[in-house]
Amino acid sequence: MTSEATLSDLRSIPFTTADGGTATLGDYADRVVLVVNVASRCGLAPQYEQLEELQRTYGDRGFIVLGFPCNQFMGQEPGSMDEILEYCSTTWGVTFPIQEKVKVNGNGAAPVYKALKRAKDLEGKKGPIIWNFEKFLLTPSGEVHRFRPNITPDDPAIIAIIEANLPR
Repeated sequence: MTSEATLSDLRSIPFTTADGGTATLGDYADRVVLVVNVASRCGLAPQYEQLEELQRTYGDRGFIVLGFPCNQFMGQEPGSMDEILEYCSTTWGVTFPIQEKVKVNGNGAAPVYKALKRAKDLEGKKGPIIWNFEKFLLTPSGEVHRFRPNITPDDPAIIAIIEANLPR
């Protein structure tokens, strides 16, 4: 479901990478991007495996997952960046980029998440991130699709959007 939040609104908002650099979604303007707030100690952490499978399946065709660790939901991402990167790599074999830990809700929310929260989910609702592993699928044409945490990365709706927006 396309929402009023479009990539053009998001492309110039900077965020910090895990190594302390700066990036924007504009750096990925020609790709299909799945933005996910992740947490190592969450019951939904097995979604890392599905996220990595998407990265491996579609990465060479112009798809990328961007993980944003967040500790706002019951303290489920308490580690340092080094600990988070080690966990993602050794536990799930993650190869997609993990960004610096962010807040996704409240006054201290990362600017990219302030903008993403304007996107509506499949039920037409926008607003706060409700839990870890909320997903935003961004297309090169500027569409933003929002999927709540209970929708897994390998859900047919997510796969269909990815495949429809990648070269054959």
